Amino acid sequence: MTIASRPFGDLRGRLIEEYTLTNRNGLAARMITFGARLTGMDVPDRKGNIADITLGFDTLEQYVATDHYFGATCGRYGNRIAAGLFSLDGKNYRVSLNEGPHHLHGGERGFDKLVWNAQPVESENAVVFTMVSPAGDQGFPGELLLAAKYTLTDDNRLLIAMSGTASATTVLNMVNHAYWNVAGQASGSLN
Repeated sequence: MTIASRPFGDLRGRLIEEYTLTNRNGLAARMITFGARLTGMDVPDRKGNIADITLGFDTLEQYVATDHYFGATCGRYGNRIAAGLFSLDGKNYRVSLNEGPHHLHGGERGFDKLVWNAQPVESENAVVFTMVSPAGDQGFPGELLLAAKYTLTDDNRLLIAMSGTASATTVLNMVNHAYWNVAGQASGSLN
């Protein structure tokens, strides 16, 4: 098991790093600090041919430009909030709108658009991404201390664990938004 890192690009003067987890069987998972995002997963098919089965891009610029959430950690709320309005403990909250009249996957500046801190954990073949979402972020109450942990095991599992600790009652529903093509990302249309 190994963890490698390399620069992936620069976002407004901040270095974006890529981490690669590799297990004893040769499987590899790649993720970047922009959006705590899974960018690749190399696995063998039944004949032993290795293919990247995670759909995504080759450059940071492509991830910044898309609105498709490829591999991203989405939140605070992974899904839609109709009309960008919800009630919590008897109080109404209006959150940012980014899909017509609705809030989708965290809004205009959701977690997928932010740069996370990363800490490799060699003993677990894992990378833990962390960040703070301040109170009022996109209209949500409470400050959140967030973590998204990616672990690649020697029994060929990619584990993704997400958590948040809030300073006040709030909404949190983080999700990973990976798209998969088990025939390999360059193998053609899924239709």
